[in-house]
Amino acid sequence: MKFISWNVNGLRACVQKGFEDFFKKVDADFFCIQETKLQEGQIDISFDGYEQYWNYAEKKGYSGTAIFTKHTPLSVSYGIGIEEHDKEGRVITLEYDKFYIVTVYTPNSQSELARLEYRMKWEEDFREHLLGLDKNKPVIVCGDLNVAHKEIDLKNPKTNRNNAGFTDEERSKFSKLLEAGFTDTFRYFYPDKEGAYSWWSYRFKAREKNAGWRIDYFCTSNRLDEKLVSASIHSDVMGSDHCPVECEIEI
Repeated sequence: MKFISWNVNGLRACVQKGFEDFFKKVDADFFCIQETKLQEGQIDISFDGYEQYWNYAEKKGYSGTAIFTKHTPLSVSYGIGIEEHDKEGRVITLEYDKFYIVTVYTPNSQSELARLEYRMKWEEDFREHLLGLDKNKPVIVCGDLNVAHKEIDLKNPKTNRNNAGFTDEERSKFSKLLEAGFTDTFRYFYPDKEGAYSWWSYRFKAREKNAGWRIDYFCTSNRLDEKLVSASIHSDVMGSDHCPVECEIEI
């Protein structure tokens, strides 16, 4: 099965920049998107053979997630069951016979780390959500996790130390997720690959210079390791400040 995840940074804008062409070309079993920036009824989009599931933020033009899938789920849940986290449309969980697929748009810690304290609580609660699912069957979680885990995961680690997305606190929470039984699928295949990024600032010609960050992930329950086929980053696909990431799994 082929899985795609893409932070589209506003789906309506991304549709004007080739979203549908890439969607059809990649022909994924699951196509997860983050930061839709939509309310229900603000876009009319559908693809033959796909069901779609949306989670909208209460705040207009903010956050939001969606999953397009060729496979009808056994169950669907929105959010993680904690009110303070579930107003921003950040999580969708689909259940299947052999696995769960979760898409997530992790809260940004913001400039001057204004939201870091909230982010730390989110990290703990979201990990508990994943571990609760993992007790039942393997989990595939994807999305914009808003953290570059290691220095290899961003172009300028020294100058970005303790900026949002590269604080010791955020990085340690990601480590804690891996230690709890999850695999960073891209690093599973490419442990030492440099220059592999999924987000670039719109400023300073960052994308042109490939001065980016790898903050979009597929993480899977360790027991799926032997079923992992490939992981890739579609850095040539434009339309957002993020690019799509992919994972293929025999499941």
